Amino acid sequence: MNSTHQILMTSAVLLLAAAGCSERAAQAPPPPSPATNPPITSAESATDRWVGKWSGPEGTFLQLAGGNGQYEVTIQNLDGPRTFKGTAAGDRLEFERDGVRESVRASNGAETGMKWLSEKSDCLTVKAGEGYCRD
Repeated sequence: MNSTHQILMTSAVLLLAAAGCSERAAQAPPPPSPATNPPITSAESATDRWVGKWSGPEGTFLQLAGGNGQYEVTIQNLDGPRTFKGTAAGDRLEFERDGVRESVRASNGAETGMKWLSEKSDCLTVKAGEGYCRD
C-alpha cells in the first residue's frame, strides 16, 4: 500500500468517525444551562416556604395557610383581618383584593419601603409600604 493510498484511507475513516460523532451529538439533548433554574413543581413551590405568620408594624400581619400552590392569604391591617384566595405564580403568590390583582414576593426589610422593617432580612412585600417580616 503506498503512502497516498494510506493517507486517503485514513482521511476517509476520520471523516466517517467525525460525521458519526456529530450526528450523535445532534440527537442528544443539550445539557442544562447552569444559568437556568430547574422548573419548580407545585409540590416544591418556593411559596410553600412562606406558610405561616409574618409580622408588620402596629399589630398588622400577613398569614399564609395551605400549600402546593394554593393558599389562603389573611391580611390584618388597622381595619381588621381580611382573607383572600392566593395562587403561586413562579416566585410570587398572587391574589385579588378589592378588584386589584396583587402579588406577594420575597424581599428584605429595606425593600418593603417601611422604616419599621428596614433592618429585617426575611420579609414578604405586597407593594411599597406594605410588607411583613419574620423575626
